[in-house]
Amino acid sequence: MKKTLIAAVVLLLAGCNSYHALQKKNQTLHYQCGTTPLTVALNAEENTASFLMDGERLKLKQVQAASGAQYSDDKYRFLTKGSNAVLERNGKVIMNDCTLVSD
Repeated sequence: MKKTLIAAVVLLLAGCNSYHALQKKNQTLHYQCGTTPLTVALNAEENTASFLMDGERLKLKQVQAASGAQYSDDKYRFLTKGSNAVLERNGKVIMNDCTLVSD
């Protein structure tokens, strides 16, 4: 009984570790924000989101969010929840109609 319990715990932990590894992968997401396309590169190792905005390459660090995901720096904040996203600059929304486009 004790060996069976230990084996079950080991398998459970191995499964959780594999699941967590699957969640930690780099992704490229494509959003349509009104008439403007936005391509966002998520880096799982650095917990960052990178994209071009006004000809400038932005790299925002992931921060705690109440729900969804949030990335920010001193000037920009990128928020996602489900298939929707919002981009703010200096606390003002500059894109609020972003929808994830399936490949």
